Amino acid sequence: MTSDITLLVNPTSGRGRGARAAAPAADAMRAAGLTVRTVVGADAADALERAHKAVDGGTGALVAVGGDGMVSLALQAVAGTGTPLGIVAAGTGNDFARVSGLPVREPAAAGTTIAEALRDGRTRSLDLGRIGERWFGTVLASGFDSRVNDRGNRMRWPKGRFRYDVAMLAELAALRPIRYRVQFDDAPERELDATLIAVGNGSSYGGGMRMCADAEMDDGLFDICVVGPCSRRTLLRVFPLVYSGSHPRHPVVTVHRAARVRLAAENVTGYADGERVGPLPLDARTVPGALRLLV
Repeated sequence: MTSDITLLVNPTSGRGRGARAAAPAADAMRAAGLTVRTVVGADAADALERAHKAVDGGTGALVAVGGDGMVSLALQAVAGTGTPLGIVAAGTGNDFARVSGLPVREPAAAGTTIAEALRDGRTRSLDLGRIGERWFGTVLASGFDSRVNDRGNRMRWPKGRFRYDVAMLAELAALRPIRYRVQFDDAPERELDATLIAVGNGSSYGGGMRMCADAEMDDGLFDICVVGPCSRRTLLRVFPLVYSGSHPRHPVVTVHRAARVRLAAENVTGYADGERVGPLPLDARTVPGALRLLV
């Protein structure tokens, strides 16, 4: 068992749950004989720099404490390096941990899981998505949902997550189909109208929305969920089905599989793991076995 590990903490995750989760997780790991070094970045860029230094310095594992944003940041440091990733899920969404069957908002249990996995050499090899130099683990979102994110991020009132509910109502009022140009693997590029297109390495995002419900993180393929043009009423009928993953049964929804995806559209932003990537066009590809996850 490698005894020296690095705990990467987001103190603001989940309204402070990240900071509170660090101590019981670290205590559980130290009780198992691990030497734990805690790193808290001043901001995302500083945290990423510290994570890279820890990995380059030979840390036995990098453990992300926080939500999907912190996991996404940690992926940028460990992907393709062989350094295993541990997760203490303490954020709001926690989709990566939930999909991977890891403890959620149970920091002591998560710490014990990580310690036992290191002791037993127990890791799971997972695929990651890659957009240029950017890695992602769950879903690349574009269209209606990314426009909700854009609008919510611009709003100063109301505070907290409620502003995204307000943003969703505003985007629903302005709902129009988006003209996409898409390419899957080596198939010819084609145009289609859609409400949104989600590219899933994992099955869920947004705190349990199973948009790419059948996506497997070790099959070398994305699941691409296309919600076609629809009325407000239809979208309101389809949206609740996303939480059970039953929305592909609706005729407005189609699912494709590919290892490489190109999405292009005017005035549409892509978000991966809930974090802004940038405007379309974007090219995403799967990288099989890019991550070793402690499980």
